[in-house]
This record gives sequence, structure tokens and C-alpha cells, in this order.
Amino acid sequence: MAESVSDLRVRYVETDQMGVVHHSAYLAWLEVARTDYLRGRGLSYRSLEESGFRMPVLSLGMNYHQPARYDDELAVRARLTDTTGVRFRFDYEVLRKTDGAVLCRGWTEHVVTDLAGKPRRLPKEMIALIGDGRE
Repeated sequence: MAESVSDLRVRYVETDQMGVVHHSAYLAWLEVARTDYLRGRGLSYRSLEESGFRMPVLSLGMNYHQPARYDDELAVRARLTDTTGVRFRFDYEVLRKTDGAVLCRGWTEHVVTDLAGKPRRLPKEMIALIGDGRE
């Protein structure tokens, strides 16, 4: 299955007074990983929008296993796990690079829309770039 890995370092602003990452920071990391996945397949969000498409989040889920802390080096894996051409699902893992510990697992589901927000199927050539989630 095709995946991308994005390397990040926990910034101070993403932590609370104890140096632990706030749960909301993980959502931004998933977005980084998802856009890196698409860019690595030759399709950026910018090019999607210039072609008249958007991929808003429909739903998401997160399971936190261990805390990330200030200055941790992280690897965020993104995998496309399902697509219908109108809906896409990405699965993620956030790992601490020093020991390989899985800190979080999550998923996002997206719908493809036109710029007015109406559901729309991606053209076959774009789906071929993104993948079908079964690779």
C-alpha cells in the first residue's frame, strides 16, 4: 500500500505547560502528511483547487497511545486506504523517531466537491495519480 512519511519536530507552541502536545496539534500533523502524500503522487492541493476541486474532511477519528512532548522528532505516516472517486479515506500513524513508539493512530474521510461545495467525482487521471487505496 502506498504511503508517505512526513518528518516533524514538536514545537513549543504545540504543547501545554507540562511540555505535552495538545490533542489538537495532531490534526495539523495529519494534514501535513496528507498533503505530502498527494504531492508525492504528483497532485498538490493547489492543483486540485486550480482544477475546480476541493477535498473537505467529512469525519475523522484519533486514538492516542502515548504523549508526544516538546522537541520530539516525529514521523507521520499517511496511507490512502479507500476511495470511491468521490470519497477518500486516509489512515495515519504518528511515531516518535527515537524509539519507534506509536503515539497516535487516526483516520480522515473526505468528499470531493466542486468549488461551490457540491459533490463531484475526480477524473480518472487524478484517481490514477492518487491511487485506489489497494496498492
